[in-house]
Amino acid sequence: MKRLPAFFYALPSGREPVRDWLRDLSAEDRKIVGEDIKDVEFAWPIGMPLCRSLGQGLWEVRSTLTQGRIARILFCEQDGKMVLLHAFIKKTQKTPQADLDVAIKRKRDIS
Repeated sequence: MKRLPAFFYALPSGREPVRDWLRDLSAEDRKIVGEDIKDVEFAWPIGMPLCRSLGQGLWEVRSTLTQGRIARILFCEQDGKMVLLHAFIKKTQKTPQADLDVAIKRKRDIS
């Protein structure tokens, strides 16, 4: 049984940015990210190396994709659900502030 079922954040237009981002990945990368999200759903609360708190009620799912790339899916927990707020391919050591800002704004939108 899922301890923290995942749901996609939806913009007012109905578009789901994380779902759109996933669709742009290769089938192999989609499978990796999907397995990582599933692991968080079933094993919550879970820590490193798969999941890490970013503060302000934000968490990240940490995925290692093909070709040595790194993906992050930022989410919050709300009403016993994992709300997938934002996703990106990580290119620097530190999570870019712009990506954090997007996730924080979306979290505020649903709170």
